[in-house]
Amino acid sequence: MQHFITINDIRSDEFHRILELSASIKQQVKRGEYQHYLANKMLAMVFEKQSLRTRVSFETGMFQLGGSSTYLGNEIGFGKRESIKDIAEVLSSMVDVIMFRGMKHQSVEDLARYSAVPVINGLTDSAHPCQALADMFTLREIFGDLRGKKLSWVGDANNVAASLLQASARLGVKFSVAAPSGYQFDSNVISNLIGDGAAEGFDLELTDDPFKAVKNAIAVYTDVWVSMGQEAEEEERKKILSPYQVNAELMAAAGHNAIFLHCLPARRGLEVTDEVMDSSQSKVIQQAENRLHAQKGLLVWLLNETR
Repeated sequence: MQHFITINDIRSDEFHRILELSASIKQQVKRGEYQHYLANKMLAMVFEKQSLRTRVSFETGMFQLGGSSTYLGNEIGFGKRESIKDIAEVLSSMVDVIMFRGMKHQSVEDLARYSAVPVINGLTDSAHPCQALADMFTLREIFGDLRGKKLSWVGDANNVAASLLQASARLGVKFSVAAPSGYQFDSNVISNLIGDGAAEGFDLELTDDPFKAVKNAIAVYTDVWVSMGQEAEEEERKKILSPYQVNAELMAAAGHNAIFLHCLPARRGLEVTDEVMDSSQSKVIQQAENRLHAQKGLLVWLLNETR
């Protein structure tokens, strides 16, 4: 059974195939053509966390592909009212694919273990592979072949950064991460994140200097400093991460051809300034829209090409 729990669940050639499908389907939509690749298919969406882009992109994507979706929130009591095993077995007897957006990464692993249909990770505390898929699709759309090009991450090396590291390894992208001590990737987990089969052109740079990280980068990427569940650490995080704000000075160091990316929602004035968010270098809306197109490519690949 093919699942999409982390980027490492797909090979480099499979990653490229999903990106090709995504681009083709997006072009069709822009021409007003809607191919019903997933007619009569049903997606179950299980949510433990709030969502804007994840829910709307998956719902819209299934609709445009000729399928349908159903939203399952707190009412199912995930792992409480009913065990994950029972939920997985019941859901997968009724639907064709399951998307889970939750708290603990182990939960999506368990869901996949007991499911008879593909499971997609819509976000956990360890990974956000759908976001990384859309991010690489956006970069490919703007810059073409990404091999050997440099992507810079500035701030807390969190779950999104982990998935971007994996995606960079699969596509041969140079990935530079600027983070303070205690917020950087642990050297003990890097080999597991990279996995097997890093593509030619991949390189990883870890630094505490954001200006070094963004030099010669095609894109500067950041995320919120305080994620859901980290509210108790907010003041400490703001103090430690304040030198890592993406502002006009940092973008100037990257160069005028560099773009700005953010997985959203953003806390303007903290990790990024209004000046950068609203600049011509900012591609955050294109990036957000591409969640829709990249996930359609993923769904078509999972349901039509891996069976």
